[in-house]
Amino acid sequence: FLDSHCEVNKDWLPPLLQRIKQDSTRVVSPVIDIINMDSFAYVAASADLRGGFDWSLHFKWEQLSPDQKARRLDPTQPIKTPIIAGGLFVIDRSWFNHLGKYDTAMDIWGGENFEISFRVWQCGGSLEILPCSRVGHVFRKKHPYIFPDGNANTYIKNTRRTAEVWMDDFRLFYYSARPAARGKSYGDIRGRVELRKKLKCKSFKWYLDNVYPELKVPDDSDSRSGVIRQRQNCLESQKVDGQETPILTLAPCARTEGVPTTSQEWVYTHGQQIRQKQHCLSVSTTFPASQVLMLPCNMADGKQRWQKSGTHLEHLVSRFCLDSEMALDGMDSSRMLVISPCELSAYTQRWEVPFS
Repeated sequence: FLDSHCEVNKDWLPPLLQRIKQDSTRVVSPVIDIINMDSFAYVAASADLRGGFDWSLHFKWEQLSPDQKARRLDPTQPIKTPIIAGGLFVIDRSWFNHLGKYDTAMDIWGGENFEISFRVWQCGGSLEILPCSRVGHVFRKKHPYIFPDGNANTYIKNTRRTAEVWMDDFRLFYYSARPAARGKSYGDIRGRVELRKKLKCKSFKWYLDNVYPELKVPDDSDSRSGVIRQRQNCLESQKVDGQETPILTLAPCARTEGVPTTSQEWVYTHGQQIRQKQHCLSVSTTFPASQVLMLPCNMADGKQRWQKSGTHLEHLVSRFCLDSEMALDGMDSSRMLVISPCELSAYTQRWEVPFS
């Protein structure tokens, strides 16, 4: 498989075919060099990279670790990779057919590299990048495709199919990282689930233990997500120009196609954090009326721990409760959430939350 917007380098094919001839269950990819889309200048990419990803199923290139580099006595040695980029690879035709080809229910573009990478590894194959093979690829600034449902929704559908079929209970971390995926349609997966059973494929835990142990498993395996509501308003994060971390405020509850807007969806983790992506609710001080902030999540920081107590959200270090009184006073300068001494009668401390 080769994207149309590629230019192959000298002797690019023999190394790939040799590896397939030696073992037909290998799926091999060249080093992907960069072709500038404006000038067509050819830039060689590092040969010390492999494919990786985070729990949102976002692909990224990773440098080999010092230990991995030290074990590579020969710079031409193939690099085992947890995932391939997807547009450029060689696979034995009979092995491709045996594995179930592509998931034809995926739409247009995006996510198919995760699905085929997990399937290859979990069903008895392996993925490699070969430094002796190089192919140039034009990296475009925008997609040439038309996405009737939008680029983001299409990607979510495709990756959600992947998560539901191949990631077992670890798919919960995908939903924690991509709350917008909950409730999105992903089509009928019964055929792909049956394929996995037929091929007697290994678990995703096996994949993490043996293929990608570097992907850290979050401690919030018991996470639950949803909106945190107070009457008609919901807790919301808002980005501010020039500020690295978002701010926390109250805003009218909003839904898109029946799903809460992502800025109003929160995850309550096993570590008692209230989390949205990489930021957690916290405070800098534990005095009354201290502002509740969104700070980078840190499991070791006790000021990021909360628990539901009746209709209150109690901050465990201060023993104060999340309070919206200052966020409701109409003053733009003080529309913030704070912690205050807990009062059963205070309606500004009453919350509807999706966890217990």
